[in-house]
Amino acid sequence: MSSTIEQELEQIRSRGLYRSTRMITGKQGPHVEMGGRDVLMLCSNNYLGLADSPALIQASVEATERYGTSSGASRLVSGTMALHELLEAEIAAFKSTEAALTFNSGYAANTGIIAALVGRGDVIFSDRLNHASIVDGALLSSARLMRYPHNDVRALESLLKRHRGAGRALIVTDAVFSMDGDLAPLGELVELKKAHEALLLVDDAHGSGILGAGGGGTAELLGVAKDVDILMGTFGKALGSFGAYAALSGELRELLVNRARSFIFSTSLPPAVLGASLAALKIIRSPAGKCLREALISNAASFRSLLSEAGFNLPVGTTQIIPILTGQAETTMRFSEMLLEEGIFVQGIRPPTVPAGACRLRCTVMATHTRQDLEWAASRITSVGKSLGVI
Repeated sequence: MSSTIEQELEQIRSRGLYRSTRMITGKQGPHVEMGGRDVLMLCSNNYLGLADSPALIQASVEATERYGTSSGASRLVSGTMALHELLEAEIAAFKSTEAALTFNSGYAANTGIIAALVGRGDVIFSDRLNHASIVDGALLSSARLMRYPHNDVRALESLLKRHRGAGRALIVTDAVFSMDGDLAPLGELVELKKAHEALLLVDDAHGSGILGAGGGGTAELLGVAKDVDILMGTFGKALGSFGAYAALSGELRELLVNRARSFIFSTSLPPAVLGASLAALKIIRSPAGKCLREALISNAASFRSLLSEAGFNLPVGTTQIIPILTGQAETTMRFSEMLLEEGIFVQGIRPPTVPAGACRLRCTVMATHTRQDLEWAASRITSVGKSLGVI
């Protein structure tokens, strides 16, 4: 057995697809300590810089002191803690929905929600670039999975017409696509779901807390929040904490409590995490949150402009996710390693996360990056890109 595993690992290495972890010392922030030196963090989803917020740290400590370190079991076994209900009430108010339900991660949310909503005889209509958790949720559900070309509303409409009456129809999409940084056409998806009596699930992990006047997310930005059946979001990105949620109707929440296996069979989020998430929501909905969002939008526009002017191939987008298309895996990983030598931590993205030949450096900016950080990073990325023939 060990020899076949080693052969498999060697095949991964030979294709430039080997993955390993890197140790960060200290807190997550715009700069981190790695290997005893300061490194500019340019690949974190800590978009608003809340992961080391004193307010979140204090709320986490206070929740631990009052409620302990664990919830004990799943909420259907050892009971729902007061903090669970308080956080869900705050999410529902934030998203302007009847109810909300927390999950232990975005992955657990998507796999649990999808498999609870549809099953054998039903049909899922999924954007081809949706997150892996959506794909896995579809596979777990046993429903028929129809993947339409990225953001191709006409192709989706054709599929909906072809499979009308085949069972419950579920349209599911990322709101901000995590590897490209572009937005889903939610307004058109809402129209299609109404016309074809489908449910619409929107994964707004990378937009919640950031987009929209109040940080409510992509659906708020596009004016369709009230027409989305389930808004899924996470606490571990812009909100600087951990876990995920579904904002939805009371009826759908009741269904998930009874059918979502990732909710039913998992020990629920602990008090420290719940306390931090509550503090994050308070910041998001305050003037301070608005200032952070404005800083993030400004930083993203500035960094995108610097890279475009240098000649890099960037997908069309306006969000804080800024991919530099590099082509092949070997070039991509060499690019990433050379940047780390320069003091910039940015990850190379390879198959199976993206298709072969579409490898990229996935740069993500934060509200807490300074203009000097981004200008220096752009200059070093440009220098390395030229040396590798990327530009």
